[in-house]
Amino acid sequence: MTSSVPSDVLSRRILCDTEYATVRYAGSVPPTTGLWLGVEWDNPQRGKHNGSHEGIQYFKCSQLNKLVDISVSECAVSHAGQKEEISRTCPNIRSINLSKNLLPSWEKVTDIACQVQNLQSLDLSENKMKFPSASITCTLSKLRVLALNRTGVTWAEVLLCAPGWPALEELYLASNDITVLERPINVLQTLKLLDLSNNQLIDGSQLQLIAYLPRLEQLILSNTGISSIHFPDVGFGCKTKMFPLLQRLAVDDNKISQWSFINELDKLQCLQSLHCQNNPLMVTEKNPETVRQLILAKIGQLKVLNKSEIFPDERKGAELDYRKMFGNDWIMAGGNQNPDKNRPNEEFLAAHPRYQLLCLKYGAPEEGELKRQQPFILKNQLLTLTIKCPDKPDQKPIEKKLPDSMTIQKVKGLLYRLLKIPGSELKLSYESSKMEGKEIELENDLKPLQFYSIENGDSVLVRW
Repeated sequence: MTSSVPSDVLSRRILCDTEYATVRYAGSVPPTTGLWLGVEWDNPQRGKHNGSHEGIQYFKCSQLNKLVDISVSECAVSHAGQKEEISRTCPNIRSINLSKNLLPSWEKVTDIACQVQNLQSLDLSENKMKFPSASITCTLSKLRVLALNRTGVTWAEVLLCAPGWPALEELYLASNDITVLERPINVLQTLKLLDLSNNQLIDGSQLQLIAYLPRLEQLILSNTGISSIHFPDVGFGCKTKMFPLLQRLAVDDNKISQWSFINELDKLQCLQSLHCQNNPLMVTEKNPETVRQLILAKIGQLKVLNKSEIFPDERKGAELDYRKMFGNDWIMAGGNQNPDKNRPNEEFLAAHPRYQLLCLKYGAPEEGELKRQQPFILKNQLLTLTIKCPDKPDQKPIEKKLPDSMTIQKVKGLLYRLLKIPGSELKLSYESSKMEGKEIELENDLKPLQFYSIENGDSVLVRW
């Protein structure tokens, strides 16, 4: 051995005969004399030990052959390196994060990815690369997840590359200035999740071009500029064949201002979760809770709205309120409690596609329900009540003025906002100032306060 080595010898790559290695140690190895180099061979079959000699550990091999997940984000990676080096040193890789590097083209990506036979997840976000203008030959047969956010890719380029992803399930294409879509033909047929957020689509009709992806379960369209959506294959009250398995839809931060958008979503066969915050429609009502109730009433199969679970009692209350809220409009449009005379006009049915179904479910609204109270009477209908939490002595009583027509369910909604306790967990009762010591349970969520003869000065008792 030589008496000295360069100061930067550690981590140097070396070639010995036909075998590659990385220098991990430089120094003495007693009881031998001289200066020794300890190397980690790329070939795991090469070498006699794991960096130790006679019980002393001089270095540890990283065992690259056992690596499954690799992240080299922001490491200035621009190419694959020596031919077949990746497949030889890291044969068991399943996931690679190559985001924010210097990869110049899709060809350089395939030079890397095609060496990883079991690759399942690949993140290439924030690599401004050139994509092919013709079909490619490299097939990533086991790739399930691919992220191409902020890469500059177009939808046409995605379709050209897609034959190389025959098993792809999740595709992330956020922030790519994609404005025009094309119908995928014999590609992306295994896709379950598609993220098109922060791409300014020309209009909502573009979505019809991807509406027949047979396995798509989640579609993310946040901040895409859409204001409308339409499924022209069926009318109201029917289920569309488009997006046949779509369960989760995100349309936050868009230009949705018409209830017709929400009406159309009821046509989807499997929709269970909707995110639609930060749209003009959300401020059409003074009370955000009213907007939520209207959406629940309009989309019958929805189970989660804006990340909040919809419980059966909440749905029932929303649908009953909706039935009552638009009852007079229904009658004026030709609705009638007599089924033989019940013929609401097309304009009403277009604005309220589920109304007839709600009448079948709960019964048509009765005339007494729909009488509108005169505004000047409202003041006399307000009850001054004290809200108490008898099991929570630290909770101070709260005085509130509530209309006597307010249902128990709406009282629970108010208490949820005040106490941050889910309405489904609340149990209400009241004490009358005229019957001290007697507590009456408010057990029916659909009844108004006046049903229980609650009067000014009474106390509502809250337990959970």
